[in-house]
Amino acid sequence: MASEVQGRCPAFGPGSRPSLARRDGPGVDWLVMRARADAVPTIAVVIPCLDEEPTIGKVVADMKAALPGAEIIVFDNGSADRTAQVARASGARVISSPRRGKGNVIRHVSNVISADVYVLIDGDDTYPAAEAPRLLERFLESGADMLVATRLESHDDGAFRVFHELGNRLISRTIGLLFRTRVTDVLSGYRILSDRFMRLVHLRTGGFEVETEMTLQALAKGLPIVEAPIRYRARPPGSRSKLDTVSDGLLIGKCILLLFKDYKPFVFFTAVSGLLLLGSLAVGSAPVVDYYRYAYVYHVPRAILAAALAILATVTFGVGLLLDSISWYHREQIEQWKRSLRP
Repeated sequence: MASEVQGRCPAFGPGSRPSLARRDGPGVDWLVMRARADAVPTIAVVIPCLDEEPTIGKVVADMKAALPGAEIIVFDNGSADRTAQVARASGARVISSPRRGKGNVIRHVSNVISADVYVLIDGDDTYPAAEAPRLLERFLESGADMLVATRLESHDDGAFRVFHELGNRLISRTIGLLFRTRVTDVLSGYRILSDRFMRLVHLRTGGFEVETEMTLQALAKGLPIVEAPIRYRARPPGSRSKLDTVSDGLLIGKCILLLFKDYKPFVFFTAVSGLLLLGSLAVGSAPVVDYYRYAYVYHVPRAILAAALAILATVTFGVGLLLDSISWYHREQIEQWKRSLRP
């Protein structure tokens, strides 16, 4: 499979290391280059790292063997160990990204690196680098803007923490229900991204919830996503996970809620309006019964609360209508940008 990829894209071959320049705006020259029939995509392998000294050397070496024509770039997120030194000694380019959090690192990537294809992989040696040519082939053939390497179909014993696999499935089902699509592993850190994705998506989150946000933003902006299964490995001895089940789960839930509000405002605010209206009916039942029986309202506080909730329900519904119109306008703008970035 690797030979097939190299045959299609000479940039994957030995001795053809691309030079990745800084990103400086829309890039008319880039569009002209992509329009040429003989244009070859440049590939950047991006490895965000925080204290991965025991594993980063192997990940860099494996990626260099799998994609010899790509540039391997390690973003050191303030490691206290020798992660940066080991990565540099293994042949990777090391960029310091001091603002903590994986989301902050990926935003940094979009500001300082320019390539046609971005291969994103963690530095903990849990993802198989040898699968990169197959994943890249699938990505190029599909024409998608993001490929997600899914882990739930095949993984080592102990690769997932307790409740992590269940939580992943629950989050994926929730996103599928809210956005009417099917995704199976929204928390995977092994992804391939197009340059168009990097240009159109502005990430907000700063931590590990960024994988969920990337999927949500792609769905909201109509950027095609494909999935490909891999075998997920357990962390090697001496490697320590930085995930926190409870806090990261809450951050992911918050991310889903806020992005759903922003990109599906009519559904979100209609649901809130419906809850307020139900509250109004429940609270206001007693004053209505009073007036029906006695032509007088004895539960005055409840009547005032019911009226306030009904007013809030009406206002919330109106806000949803207004924000939905604004959201449609922004979606039209995004479609125009997508057409302008089409190679």
